[in-house]
Amino acid sequence: MAETETTVVIVDDHDGFRRMARRLLESEGYQVVGEAADGRSALATIATLRPRLVVLDIQLPDIDGFEVARLVSRDHRETGIVLTSSRSATDYGTRIADSPARGFVAKADLSGPALSGLLGEDR
Repeated sequence: MAETETTVVIVDDHDGFRRMARRLLESEGYQVVGEAADGRSALATIATLRPRLVVLDIQLPDIDGFEVARLVSRDHRETGIVLTSSRSATDYGTRIADSPARGFVAKADLSGPALSGLLGEDR
């Protein structure tokens, strides 16, 4: 674990995925400080908690993850964003590369090392 834990907000409309992601990330030394189930609550949670990282589902019920990423990047430049989805990255064409996110991790591949690699951290 790094000396200072990386703070994380998990944004996904499926409670089961948020619970699994929390357990996995906390076991790898990340400090999950918040969760949100939709884009609007994600924006409010991120503004309040100012995490170092947001794990952001692309398919949300109100605002899609690409728009949330754009707004977070505009208002909180210090916050890194990693997009996630149960779908393949290729399903999104160039939208992932064109977004302000640091990258994409499929939900099935979510891990501390995958996030650390995108953030350029040693863990």
